[in-house]
Amino acid sequence: EVQLQASGGGLVQAGRSLRLSCAASGLSFDDHAIGWFRQAPGKEREAVSYISSSDGSTYYANSVKGRFTISSDNARNIAYLQMNSLKPEDTAVYYCAIDVSGLGIWFRWDDYDYWGQGTLVTVSS
Repeated sequence: EVQLQASGGGLVQAGRSLRLSCAASGLSFDDHAIGWFRQAPGKEREAVSYISSSDGSTYYANSVKGRFTISSDNARNIAYLQMNSLKPEDTAVYYCAIDVSGLGIWFRWDDYDYWGQGTLVTVSS
C-alpha cells in the first residue's frame, strides 16, 4: 500500500522557518512528481510547490517564491519543503502528494494520485 506521511508542522512566529518532510512508502519517487498543497480554513486547496523526481524541475506559487524551497531525496523517498520568512497567511494544513505519471499539471490537485494526511503549520503574528 502506498502511503505518504507529511510531518514537520508546528506553531512558529512570523519570520521564522520550518522544514516540512514528506516520506513515501510503497512507492519510489523515481520518475514521479511530488507536489505540496495547502488548505486554510474557508479557503480552497492551493498548490504551493512541485518537484519532478525525474528531472528536478520545480515550480512555486507566486505567494511563496523566494521564501520556500522544495527538494527531494530520491534515494530515501523523502521530499522537503523549506519554508523561510513565514507569514501568518501561510497558516494552513500542508499536504504532500504524488503524481505517479509525472505528467499532470503541477497546480491541479486532481492530477495527483496519492496524498499524505497533512501537517498543520500555524504562524503567529
